This record gives sequence, C-alpha cells and structure tokens, in this order.
Amino acid sequence: MTDNTDLETQRLETKAGGNVGAAFEEFMRAFEAYKDTNDERLADLERRSAADPLIDDKLARLDRALDETKRVADRLAIKAQRPQLGTGGALETAAVEEHRRAFEDYVRKGETTNLSRLEAKALAVSTNSGADGGYLVPPETERAVISALKDISPIRAIASVRQVSGSVYKKPFATTGFATGWVAETATRSQTTTPTLAELSFPTMELYAMPAATATLLDDSAVNIDEWIAEEVRDTFAQQEGTAFVSGDGSNKPKGFLDYTKVADGSWSWGNIGFIKTGVDGAFPAAGPDKLIDLVYTLKAGYRAGGTFVFNRGTQAAIRKMKDEDGHYIWQPASAAGEPSLLLGYPVVESEDMPTIAVDSFSVAFGDFRRGYLIVDRVGIRVLRDPYSSKPYVLFYTTKRVGGGVQDFNAIKLLKFEE
Repeated sequence: MTDNTDLETQRLETKAGGNVGAAFEEFMRAFEAYKDTNDERLADLERRSAADPLIDDKLARLDRALDETKRVADRLAIKAQRPQLGTGGALETAAVEEHRRAFEDYVRKGETTNLSRLEAKALAVSTNSGADGGYLVPPETERAVISALKDISPIRAIASVRQVSGSVYKKPFATTGFATGWVAETATRSQTTTPTLAELSFPTMELYAMPAATATLLDDSAVNIDEWIAEEVRDTFAQQEGTAFVSGDGSNKPKGFLDYTKVADGSWSWGNIGFIKTGVDGAFPAAGPDKLIDLVYTLKAGYRAGGTFVFNRGTQAAIRKMKDEDGHYIWQPASAAGEPSLLLGYPVVESEDMPTIAVDSFSVAFGDFRRGYLIVDRVGIRVLRDPYSSKPYVLFYTTKRVGGGVQDFNAIKLLKFEE
C-alpha cells in the first residue's frame, strides 16, 4: 500500500469520526456514484462507439474511492471488535499474568531471569530458545497477532488454519476407497478392499519481523508493550503471508495455490489445479459474465456452496463494470461494514498478490478455500531483544513458524486469460 493510499485512508477515517456506520454510508454513496458514471459511459459507447476520456477518468477515480471507503469501513469495524490486550481482570490466570509481567520486564529492560524460569518450569525451552532464539510472547499477545492476521491477510481469512506443536504437519488422504455398492438383503457381500492412502506434508517455515523502539518508548509506562509488539509485526507478517499463500514456491516459505501445476479442467487430475480460458488473450470476452459463470460451475456442487472469488484490485475494477443480460451489475457491494462484496452471489476477497490481467495470466481464482487450502501455524511467537545492532534503537527480532499448501485439489479453479 502506498503512502498516498495511507494518507487517503487516514483522511477518510477522520471524516467518518471513527463511526462505522458513517464510513459504510460513504461507501454506499461512492457505489451509487460509480454506477451512475458507468451507466453514462455505457450510453456514450452505444451512441458514439467510443467512451469519453473524461468519463473514463472520473470512473477510475470513483473506482479508487470505492476501494478506499470500503477499506476504511472494514478497518473501523475490525477495530470496534478487537479486544484490548494486557488489561488483566478476574478471568486472567495468575500464570498468564506472571508471564506477561516477566515478558514486559524483558522487553523494557532486557531482564531475562523471570522469563527463563517460567519457560523452564513449563518445559517450553527448546534448542531455539533463550539467548539464541528469544522468548515466547504471552498467550494473549499471540492470540492478538493471529486474530489480526486473519482480519488483514486475505487468504488466511478464507482458508483452513491448523495449529501444531511440531515443525511438520502430515495429512493422509485416500487415493482409492473401500469397495461399496447396493446389494440384496440375502445376497453375498463381496469383501471390502483396503483403501490406498497417500500423504500430504506441510512443513512450517520461519517468518520474521524486526520492529525498532526508542528508549523513550520503552521507558514510557503508559505504552502497552503487548499491544505495541502485536501492532508492529502483524502488517509485516500479513504482507509476507499473503504473497506466499498465493504464489510462494515452497522453498523456505509456504507453497501458494498458483505455484502448483495448472492443467485445463477437462484434463484435470489430483495434484493439479484446473483452469478454463477466457477465449481472449489478456482480457475478458465481450460476454464477460459468461466466463465467470463457467468458472463457478467448474466446481462440483459440494464445493460451490462455500465458494469465494479471489482477484486483485485491477481485476475487480474490470468486473465492476459488467452487467448481466437483464442489465443488473454482477458485482454487488457488501451489505454491512466488515462483510465481503459479492460477485454472482459469492463473496469476493481482494488480494493484491493475484496477477494483473495479462496474456496467459491466471488472474481470477474461485473455490472453497476452506476445504482447498490449509495454513499450518506452529504454536508460539518468539521475540529476541537486540539493543546492540542499531544503537540507540532497540530491535525486536520477532519470529513465527507457518506453512501452507493445497489440501484438496478439487476445491480451487482458475480463469486463464488466453484465447
């Protein structure tokens, strides 16, 4: 996200006054203005077979405004739902509170005695702990980071997520099943066969962020250290994860769903991702909605029920202009802040890591990602305090281990922009 985009987001948040309802109303006004301008563009095309450049420019501005107002409304909705960290209270156990205080002493002052004692007591020390690998953050801080990642990491929000304590998660699946069928009440039953099993492996890889703090910030008792660390690392983690889950090559990072072998859906087999073509190089055909409908119906009914579209902002801008044969827009705005927009009745997730529309690009994905893509989180986020490398700043080398890959190759299909 660019600095200009951040400034525009801040301006819109200020204009909304932190009110989710006001921000969402602004989004709906932007959508109505967008529809009116696009209708004007389509009418101009019918009259003159060419669009007015001024109308195109206005439509592009409204398209950007639509994205920004939706982003602001969603961000305010998430903020309103996010719990505060480190507030203590009756529900916080003595052990968790002790860990939090020890962790705060470590972050603020570099004091390790209490944390070392607690981790040794909990049998949580490994070969990657202590002075070499840092110390585990309190459980509430880890929950806050993971929760925030789900809010802002597009694929994590729609995929399956499993926590593990080891470095690799292995999932068996059957390549052939038990013999089965219908039989008369007294007829002879054939002996069932043993299923043939194979195994999918999802190794976890180390992801890191390194926020820096001043001595003034660490000395300020009013600063909630748990919240500061969670806020500093979550955007970095989310950006790196988002790219890996889409296009990661599996080398020291998760394997993205676009990195698997892709085959025409008519020749699909397990282990590959199926696709259909638009029929036009680097563009949607004139009957654009038809190919999106075809993409939806490449999935079996059981997967369509949980289907979600995934594409980037540029592709969404092209799709927003499309209408069905009855003149209705196929893209519809969210019904409330924090909810996804809809395309052909299915949720839309915007991921800037999806390819921009070009010749032979796979710019649109559709599928049941909860069944299709698995994210594996190893329990524990670690922090190593480094006051020496960048004096006068204190660095906090923060790591988590995460893996990912396709777990059901039936569940995800792609649209290829090729003739």
